[in-house]
Amino acid sequence: MSEPIDRSGLAKRFWERKPLSKLSDKEWEALCDGCGKCCLNKLEDEDSGEVALTRVACRLLDDETCRCAQYPIRHQFVPECIVLKPDNLDTHAYWMPKTCAYRLLWQGKPLYDWHPLISGDPNSVHKAGVSVQGWTVSEFETPEEEWEDHIIEEPI
Repeated sequence: MSEPIDRSGLAKRFWERKPLSKLSDKEWEALCDGCGKCCLNKLEDEDSGEVALTRVACRLLDDETCRCAQYPIRHQFVPECIVLKPDNLDTHAYWMPKTCAYRLLWQGKPLYDWHPLISGDPNSVHKAGVSVQGWTVSEFETPEEEWEDHIIEEPI
């Protein structure tokens, strides 16, 4: 599988020396670990605000690669897909996966050792068992009223 995230030529451990708001577009994209969990449908408790991830994947997620099949033009198919940026992270971090680099850094926490920026291996997220590789269900084949049956515990 070819690696769609270009991590070449980046300064070593740049995320420890630069605030998120000062990252280049390439550095920002490189923070993505490729787990695919942000593409899982979520359920939010209206009373508590607690967010639960489900195994129900966005229609565009390829669960073998854990990548969006139409990333550059995803909004044509899924208009509500969020474009995460430093200036909107504070309003979206709460629903991001607990192992997500964007959420971790926003919270002032370090990246996990399996993160590709640390391991040097884009498949380390899959080897560590923290990606959605091979275990999602389709949102087209799973009625919304059954999503609760597919809630997963984090972190995975």
